[in-house]
Amino acid sequence: MATIETMTPVQAAALWSGLLLLLMLVLSVRVVMNRRKHKVLLGDGGGSQITLAGRVFGNAAEYVPVGVGALALLAMLGMPAMAVHAVGAGLLAGRLIHAVSLSDKKPTAGRVLGMVLTYAALFTAGGMLMVHAFV
Repeated sequence: MATIETMTPVQAAALWSGLLLLLMLVLSVRVVMNRRKHKVLLGDGGGSQITLAGRVFGNAAEYVPVGVGALALLAMLGMPAMAVHAVGAGLLAGRLIHAVSLSDKKPTAGRVLGMVLTYAALFTAGGMLMVHAFV
């Protein structure tokens, strides 16, 4: 059985992609549960809790797919597994922190930290992919 230290780049990408997909599932279930609680079939029904849950999910949906794609490309290009782990961990941490912090109705330091981690992970992945395209 592989450990973090012994994973191949593809295994590392699979780990972080799987965790990010599970996060998306949890956030989606939160939307569904809020709709059921408030008896809303479609949309938010004007309910602030449903709107907030939908925005938390939607915000993750804006960043996770491109991050998963970047992880897959990094692995396919043979980047070191630790580089894939760094991007994956940064993206997951950023999305988790942002999702928890966005649950507040006011701007928070956690929300900013979540975005900074997300941007850092995506910027790092983008830079590595561009450099690797020419190497």
